[in-house]
Amino acid sequence: MPSTWQRSRGQDSSARSGALLHWAPTPIWVCVVVLLLWASVACGMTDAEIEGLRQETVDMFFHGYNNYMDHAFPEDELRPITCKPLSRDRENPAHVELNDVLGNYSLTLIDSLSTLAIMASSSWDARGRNKALEQFQEGTALLVEHYGDGTEGSNGLGSRARGFDVDSKVQVFETVIRGVGGLLSAHLFAIGELPIRGYRPYSQGEGRSGSEGRAPAIIEWPNGFRYDGQLLRLAYDLGKRLLPAFHTPTGMPYPRVNLRHGIPFYANSPLNLDAENGQCKTSTRTQEEITETCSAGAGSLVLEFATLSRLTGDDRFERLAKRAFWAVLSRRSNAGLVGSGIDAETGHWIGPYTGVLPQLGAYWPMKIGAGIDSFFEYALKSHVLLSGLDSIESNSSNPLASTTADPHISFPAWDGPEISSTAFLEAWHDTHSAIKRHLYRGREYQHPHYIQADLSTGAMRAFWLDSLSAYYPGLLTLAGQLDEAIEAHLLYTALWTRFSALPERWSTATGNIEGGLGWWGGRPEFIESTWYLFRATNDPWYLHVGEMTLRDIKRRCWTKCGWAGLQDVRTGEHKDRMESFFLGETAKYLFLLFDPSHPLNTLDAPYVFTTEGHPLIIPRARRKASRKYKSSREGGDSMDTINDAVCAVPSAHLPFTISATAARGDLFHAGSLARLHLMPNISTLNSPLVEYAMDHPSISLSDLQSPTNYTFFPWTLPPYLIPSNGTCSKMFTKTTFDISFPTLSSTILGPGSLSRIEDGIVVTSMSGLRLGMIRELSLDHDPNGVEVFRIYAVSHIALGRDEKVYVSRDIMTGFNSLDPNFTRLRDPSWLDLVVDFSPPIEADQNVTAPDYPSLSDDEDSGDTPNIVFSEDYDPESEGGSASNMRIAINALLQHISTLLSDSTISASPVDHLREALPAIIATGNGAAPMPDVEEAAYPSDTSATFPVPLLWNTIYISDDTCTATLPAHIPRTHQIIVMKRGGCSFSRKLQNIPSYPPSSEALQLVIVVSYPEMDDRGRLRPEGWLIQPLLEDQQTSKSGIPRRNPIPLVMMGGGDETIDLFKRVKALGFRRRYQVSSQGIPISNLVVL
Repeated sequence: MPSTWQRSRGQDSSARSGALLHWAPTPIWVCVVVLLLWASVACGMTDAEIEGLRQETVDMFFHGYNNYMDHAFPEDELRPITCKPLSRDRENPAHVELNDVLGNYSLTLIDSLSTLAIMASSSWDARGRNKALEQFQEGTALLVEHYGDGTEGSNGLGSRARGFDVDSKVQVFETVIRGVGGLLSAHLFAIGELPIRGYRPYSQGEGRSGSEGRAPAIIEWPNGFRYDGQLLRLAYDLGKRLLPAFHTPTGMPYPRVNLRHGIPFYANSPLNLDAENGQCKTSTRTQEEITETCSAGAGSLVLEFATLSRLTGDDRFERLAKRAFWAVLSRRSNAGLVGSGIDAETGHWIGPYTGVLPQLGAYWPMKIGAGIDSFFEYALKSHVLLSGLDSIESNSSNPLASTTADPHISFPAWDGPEISSTAFLEAWHDTHSAIKRHLYRGREYQHPHYIQADLSTGAMRAFWLDSLSAYYPGLLTLAGQLDEAIEAHLLYTALWTRFSALPERWSTATGNIEGGLGWWGGRPEFIESTWYLFRATNDPWYLHVGEMTLRDIKRRCWTKCGWAGLQDVRTGEHKDRMESFFLGETAKYLFLLFDPSHPLNTLDAPYVFTTEGHPLIIPRARRKASRKYKSSREGGDSMDTINDAVCAVPSAHLPFTISATAARGDLFHAGSLARLHLMPNISTLNSPLVEYAMDHPSISLSDLQSPTNYTFFPWTLPPYLIPSNGTCSKMFTKTTFDISFPTLSSTILGPGSLSRIEDGIVVTSMSGLRLGMIRELSLDHDPNGVEVFRIYAVSHIALGRDEKVYVSRDIMTGFNSLDPNFTRLRDPSWLDLVVDFSPPIEADQNVTAPDYPSLSDDEDSGDTPNIVFSEDYDPESEGGSASNMRIAINALLQHISTLLSDSTISASPVDHLREALPAIIATGNGAAPMPDVEEAAYPSDTSATFPVPLLWNTIYISDDTCTATLPAHIPRTHQIIVMKRGGCSFSRKLQNIPSYPPSSEALQLVIVVSYPEMDDRGRLRPEGWLIQPLLEDQQTSKSGIPRRNPIPLVMMGGGDETIDLFKRVKALGFRRRYQVSSQGIPISNLVVL
């Protein structure tokens, strides 16, 4: 338990789960009085308190907005310390921090319009005046005055520009989410498609939006402005200026575009390949721009562009945005992970250390924060926005539809299931599953949180959180993953409590700010998630979290001309910039949090907030009956999968508690991970408001001092809502330890000792090796879970959750096999059958292990035994899957064996191939041990000869061996009998094998081949899919006499594909497998070859 709890509450308590109240026996009337008093505060926060916080939020917004309009408009942003405008850095084009965002088109006003519209629902004063609505309408008029009305005529020319015809190179992503999204959202509010309480853009008696469901052509506003869609036309103008960026070979947009000149700086764009007609002229060429973008920048455009297409009828935007999203998703790794940095021209992932295929020590990063955050967000929200919608029809009348100005000329025709809303939902489920498997660290790591991982393998790479990732609890809430959202949000709450803001990066490993990145620019993500969670749970905890953030912002960020960002959350040093999203998002989500009855909080419609906090909806007049698409998960004639998921029910309150969150047993685990218990109490007034408060009595003590910063626990609730003897549950920690092997004489662990393959690491020397292991519960083979050790690092190389470590048992001979920390045991269930077989008649020499066509009966010759087939044998039935699986297994084993081989084998032409196939050993009273013979060598090179031949070379292939006894000479002259599974018991099959005198030429092993109808999938299954054959009774002959020499039996999968392979087998042997355990617990991902 954190020491601060005991210090501030003055109580000691044992570690128990939950937060409880204990009551001593008291008279009935006392209990009644107590219950009445308790009921008076049971809501957690009174309506008057919530209304007061809402008004403070409105005042905070207008303090920033009015100062922007007074000191900075029509420039993009405000400098709140110097009271001056902030514009593009024309003298330094490389200053992308500014120039990517500030396009010289009054960005803060555009970003603020939707906030004004939202506040307008609760801003009516006693005189009937609605300041927010007035400012919304005035702001719209000012935009049209400066940038025109979006038409081609004289009215389209504003005092600053015609539309957005400005010479500004901007980032496509930022311009879409702030500019296009802000204009579209404001338009939807202006025409009444998004609600403003008391605002009716249509006249009485006309009905909602006229007979066609549309707003009237002209809406008269009290300020004299006539709105007829100017904001939509301006959004369309801005959107068209971004289209040149989509002329890429991959379908992902270039990161930047000039709003006037397009993309002349991307010389390799298909748009610029024509020197005469393209944007790159023959005589001049500008300096080339970098083509690196990010998954969020390339794939988070669907919401804005789909809305723009639906409102204008121009399908290019929606189609291009969807294509870009799927272009990113299609490049996810085999682990299901999506990276952050990617090249828009090549489609290659770009990481901080390498941009090529990952080798040892190099990786592509995978995370949930900056560079990828909104990609996951738009996967889910695109499903919501587009649900029930048909695909948008192509606008053939568009004059640009067949010209070089249309990026579609760069791509083939595109249509299919991925354009449906269900496909986006499936994309969210897939990416969330990959995140949960590879990035999520559960309660065993103090408190659940997320790490950075290797894109290719899922191996852990870094341990920091960034402030942008605080959006994720809100997204999880929207997806119905409520418990995961609550536990994730707790850690961000603890971090805010500690720093009175969220630092840009903070390390869970060190507890310190990562890399000196300690600024907070007014980001909204944490407040956004707080709003989502309050709407889902109605838990007053989140109201108090919102109060904490509001107080801390007012206390730390106030300036006389607005709200400054924090350059360092530890010192409170200000940054002279008020980012547009502070008014566009941060203030907006705080306002919605403190306005539970707001129309948007109760709107039952498929609307979404964009990643910039702009609400969007497809108007009802534009919604049509949805055409059904095939699910991308299934083939055939299946229709869209039905989303039958329901929102999670919030946890029930414990008796006599108000907040289920405050009563969680793991509440203090998040505080411990954030190191709150090490923080001193704050007692001094530390705010720029102190001096200002001398002449302004309206400034209260709560504005000057944080109400929560480690002054009491739980962090965000007032003392009267804290259970008097609340305790925390036991904190779990995972057991980790290292095994270090001694350095043997004349050997060192060098780069050649470790080699990476597709699914793990091959170890060729144990000398000086270090294995980092972690103890955890594995659900892979048992739904109830089995405790195992998992190797998470080999020396300096981190491993992903699904990666394996391959070690040859030959290199382990120098170590004690009975060492309790590294015990080698023979695998009692599995072994590998090693076969030499003839290559197919027409082999593809370019593949490692080719597919093998069936051979007819009359091709048997030489020593090949007679083959008996059952009448229903079909050599073509369901064979492809088995062959493909066998090819994959064999290719992997060949790769490993090549790496493990320490001798050079002469490469000479051979007439056979060698392959290893998994088989499972029989069990029960009748099971016999495998023959005590020399084990076979694994295949190492398909072009090499094998100096050690396999022992057994006479094979008989039978049917199921259930109806008749085999001829007496078969077990005497054949070392291997292959038979089909089914028809009778395994014991009955062995009974039908006649007795025979043991010899090296007689029967050594029976192989039962399992068929697809028994394997459920019709393919050769890997370990864990076949069950062990059970021989319940002692082996006997047909007459019931016990066998003096029981016959070993194994089973393998693959059906007819395996039978076909055995028809070409020249010789066969086997190799045992071994398991390694540590302290009696198996090491799950160590494979001994």
